[in-house]
Amino acid sequence: MPPLSLALKFELQTKIDQKTKPLGALGQLETLALQIGLCQNTLTPKLHNPCIVIFAGDHGIAEAGVSAYPQSVTAQMVANFLSGGAAINVFARQHQLDLLIVDAGVKADLTPHPSLTNAKIAYGTQNFLTEPAMTADQCQQALQAGANIVTQQQQNGCNCIGFGEMGIGNTSSAALLMHVLTDTPLVQCVGRGTGLNDQQLQAKLSLLQQALHQHPNAKTPLDILATFGGFEIAMMVGATLQAAALGMLMMVDGFIASTAFLVAYQLQPQVLDYGVFSHVSNEQGHQALLDYFKAKPLLNLDLRLGEGSGIALAFPLLQSAVLFLNEMASFADAGVEQAID
Repeated sequence: MPPLSLALKFELQTKIDQKTKPLGALGQLETLALQIGLCQNTLTPKLHNPCIVIFAGDHGIAEAGVSAYPQSVTAQMVANFLSGGAAINVFARQHQLDLLIVDAGVKADLTPHPSLTNAKIAYGTQNFLTEPAMTADQCQQALQAGANIVTQQQQNGCNCIGFGEMGIGNTSSAALLMHVLTDTPLVQCVGRGTGLNDQQLQAKLSLLQQALHQHPNAKTPLDILATFGGFEIAMMVGATLQAAALGMLMMVDGFIASTAFLVAYQLQPQVLDYGVFSHVSNEQGHQALLDYFKAKPLLNLDLRLGEGSGIALAFPLLQSAVLFLNEMASFADAGVEQAID
């Protein structure tokens, strides 16, 4: 993961500042244009074949009742993605984003489909109330599978990629990953997920506290991921690391996707240079996690859907950042006088 060019950073900032506008007048779009140019190591960045990959997997902890929906919904929603009926399908079509669905570990046999990649590690993880969610070997398999999928997309001409997820119970995994890796109090990490009421939320918090006591020896990022993670989360970690290694711009979605990014960040802090945080979720814990990264998200729409939906909605802002950098006139081009020093 090569460091970004400081020399190019100066050149890009100069190019941005010479556009026909007051300094900083385009706000976050200027920061975004600078980041995209640095990621692509060019003064004229382009967004080629942008793609969202949705990783789907089931969680053993769902058997304990941490979700308002039954575990069978994971497979049902994958079918919905493949038939084009989910929110992410609508938004991806709107913004002409490629969409790939990955079976990371759904607890069902899925019907083959041209948009479905079968990378199933197992039929869901184990229940981490009693044992680690996955073995170390399974964790490594998931990391490698995520990396392979990104490599394939890059070979297909994609240089801008985002990761979404689907998995009943995965906010429980995400909350534990955030708590253990950032030392944020667990109560601040646990949210309502699919829409729990107050009583169900307290029950979820209690179960996750029990799980923590069950696994006191999970210390390294990969141990923690294997103990509390999901196959879809582990694949997103591998995908994130590989995308950064290939110099690809990454769009980061909501709470679960951000916890996968967190694991990758703790393994390779340079991934932060390549990540654009699309939005702040309404899920408890996400704002605190963004604060941990010192990240400023592009949108705040109170989303808590997952699927990569925030990525699709924020993508036009990336397009605008690239277009103003490449097409907006400079003061010299337009014959406009600059501000007086």
